[in-house]
Amino acid sequence: MLLIYGNDETWDALHAQGIDGVMEQHHKLSAELTASGELVDGIGLTVENARVVRVRDGVPAVTDGPFTEAKEVLAGYYVVDCANLDRATQIAARLPEAPYSPIEIREFTDPMES
Repeated sequence: MLLIYGNDETWDALHAQGIDGVMEQHHKLSAELTASGELVDGIGLTVENARVVRVRDGVPAVTDGPFTEAKEVLAGYYVVDCANLDRATQIAARLPEAPYSPIEIREFTDPMES
């Protein structure tokens, strides 16, 4: 899973670059990954109606989110099924957000190993 993070500076830089071009880069990459059979899923996330839920002493505390004391927030993701970590790294480096914010690569756990 490629987790795309960002903050206001990221969004400002992407809009200055031309958001239509940024979206075209995502569409192009998605099309290539679909054609290669590597794309499983992916979508951008909004902060609209976001909440953070924490349970303390059995009582849920809800605050407006997605802000969890982090400089960057999760802005979207790609789920890819690729050959290895090197390939996932190559794909992550092609994301238009990569020059401005971190892209985190994470493997799924194997539910059969639990």
